[in-house]
Order: sequence, then structure tokens, then C-alpha cells
Amino acid sequence: MSRKTNIAIDGPAGAGKSTVAKMVAEQLTYLYIDTGAMYRALTYIALKHSIDPKNGKKLRELLDRVSIVLKPTTSGTSVFVNEDEVTEEIRSSEVTNTVSIVAGHEEVRKEMVKQQQTLAENGGTVMDGRDIGTFVLPKAEVKVFLTASVEERAKRRHEENIQKGYPSDYEKLKEEIARRDELDSNRKFAPLQKAADAVVIDSTHMTIPEVVDNILHLVEERF
Repeated sequence: MSRKTNIAIDGPAGAGKSTVAKMVAEQLTYLYIDTGAMYRALTYIALKHSIDPKNGKKLRELLDRVSIVLKPTTSGTSVFVNEDEVTEEIRSSEVTNTVSIVAGHEEVRKEMVKQQQTLAENGGTVMDGRDIGTFVLPKAEVKVFLTASVEERAKRRHEENIQKGYPSDYEKLKEEIARRDELDSNRKFAPLQKAADAVVIDSTHMTIPEVVDNILHLVEERF
């Protein structure tokens, strides 16, 4: 490619966006920006300070008081809040089940989006989330909407939990993922939706490498 571009990958919870985005970024030597980790970090610190996740004003004030930093590493992305690493802590079930509420506040999203757009202003990024192609980077040259069935997404999350040694309940995960889909799709500000110019990839019956290859082919076609 003659120049670096921005790649937006959107989709529901558990569709494999982060894993795919990391691999695409690695293949292209681009910067991977995990927007979900930013919202998770805010959720984690809000829960730690007993701030009501439904109180957008308090969350926005908290966001002004903390520094959320993503640092790329050889094994992925490390997340820091005020210089304290919280990479593992933000993946707890409590954070997972609360992050959609925190991320639904307009005042919180507007500030987060400013930070994300600043990171991407020079191109050469792969960014994944719920509203990247529609709201954060509406001019991204390559947009993908990555999805999979609720059952498949729950199965993947269940297997991931088992591998990490976490307790896991497949049926409960299905319920939680369906609930997050509803929250993300029906929030008033910047909801989860497919951009008009995004390419849909249903990964239900695909491997992660196959999804990555599909996206890399899209990038090649555009440039």
C-alpha cells in the first residue's frame, strides 16, 4: 500500500473483534486501538470507587480525573489507569456485565471518542468497537462488521474462560451476551449498528485466521 489507512472493525460482544483486530494490525504493522478496553478501564475504576454506572455525570467527572493508557506489547495490549496496570482486572465478569451501561452515556462516549480520534488522526490504525465505522471513524477507508450467532459467541467465551481457569456457565453466558446485544443496539447515543459502507463478515463457521485473511484481502482490494 502506498499509504497507511484506518481500519474500523465493529460488531457485537464476543464476535472476536479484538483478536482479529490485533492480528490484522500485526500483519500490517499498524497500531491496534482497543476501544473496549478504554470503556472497561473506566468501568473498573468506577466500580472500585462505588460510582453508580447509571450516573453519566459522575462517570464523566471521573474520566477527567483519571488517565487511561493503552500500551502495545508483544502479547497484546496492556491497560493502565493512573500508571497502575489493570489489564487482567478489566476482564472480570463484574466489569463485563456493567461496561455496556457505562459506555451508553453520551457524555462519556464523546470524551472517549475525542481520545480515539486523536490516536487515529495520522492513519495506520486498526480500531475495534461498537460504533467505530459509524461514529468514531466515519471516514475509515476499510470498514468491517464482524458478527456471529449468540450460541457461537457464548461457546467461544465459555472455552476462553475454561482455558484461563475461570468458572464458566455456557447458558448464563448466552443470556449475558444477548443482554449486551440489546443494551448496545438500543442505547440512545451512537448505538451498535452496521455502517452503510461496511462489509459484513459472519464468523460463526470461520476460524480466526480465515477472518483475518478476509480483512487483509479487503485492504488489498481497496489499495
